[in-house]
Amino acid sequence: MDLSTGKPIKLTDKNLFDEYFRKYPPESSEFTFTNLFMWRNYYNFLFMEFKEHLILFSNDYLKNRKKPIKTDSKDYIYFFPPIGPNPDKIIIEIFENINNIEIHRVPEDICEKLTENEKFTKLNLDCLEDRNNWDYVYNKEEILNLAGNKYRQNRRWLQKFFTNYDYDFKMITGDLVKKCKELQLEWCIMRACTEDESLEAEQEAIYEALNNFDTLGYSGGLLCVEDKCAAYTFGEMLNDGTFVIHIEKAHAEYEGAYQAINNLFLKNCCVDAVYVNREQDLGIEGLRRAKESYKPIHMVKKNIIYQK
Repeated sequence: MDLSTGKPIKLTDKNLFDEYFRKYPPESSEFTFTNLFMWRNYYNFLFMEFKEHLILFSNDYLKNRKKPIKTDSKDYIYFFPPIGPNPDKIIIEIFENINNIEIHRVPEDICEKLTENEKFTKLNLDCLEDRNNWDYVYNKEEILNLAGNKYRQNRRWLQKFFTNYDYDFKMITGDLVKKCKELQLEWCIMRACTEDESLEAEQEAIYEALNNFDTLGYSGGLLCVEDKCAAYTFGEMLNDGTFVIHIEKAHAEYEGAYQAINNLFLKNCCVDAVYVNREQDLGIEGLRRAKESYKPIHMVKKNIIYQK
């Protein structure tokens, strides 16, 4: 494997990535072209094809932004799990040929296959649970209808928004992108994004997605109150039965706006979806509480593979 052949992700690579995801439908929220493209500069990802697999890696993500698990080592290379027919076998080959690497966001089924391979033990590998990056998956009809006592609080917030505000919801089109960007900027100013590296990076990633709305082809919704935008969201089909929400932002001024944008968007998009993946909580306590309040039916567990 010659990593020097790795190339940065460009819009023109969309068809290639989409074809891999069509052949090997993902469960993890990271694996859509929109998500990889919008975060490409933050992760500094490169990609290459190797033995019928799509390989994503970064030479400097770990050393610039987080410590590797083995903190005594330097110059780590960060990989996502290979996309293809036999990712477990390719992972073994990567560890056999490259030093100082970690593979992140590895699904549970790949870890299970790896642990059955005798080379996994010989290479002294381990799978470490990465709870902060587990995806929350919900039944779409349940979080749309919010029936029953378990959704009582979210239902109250939703009803408060519908009762208190004269609102207008629209699916995002090219001419509404500017309004989404204006709301995002306002949200970021209120949250002091420039003082938080992760929020500043998210802002840049969101702009990448919005600036390329027509080409990327995802779906989005915009919620306004008396001509002032209160919330927006966007996402896309992750696989045949699951829609993934990449971004959801609401103005703090409008009580229940988060519940409202979630409800109205799901009513107007993704008719073929049975499930909704609302991505990870990143270990942020408030975000974890919010995601847990919608009662996920399961989590997409992810792991980090490293050499002990």
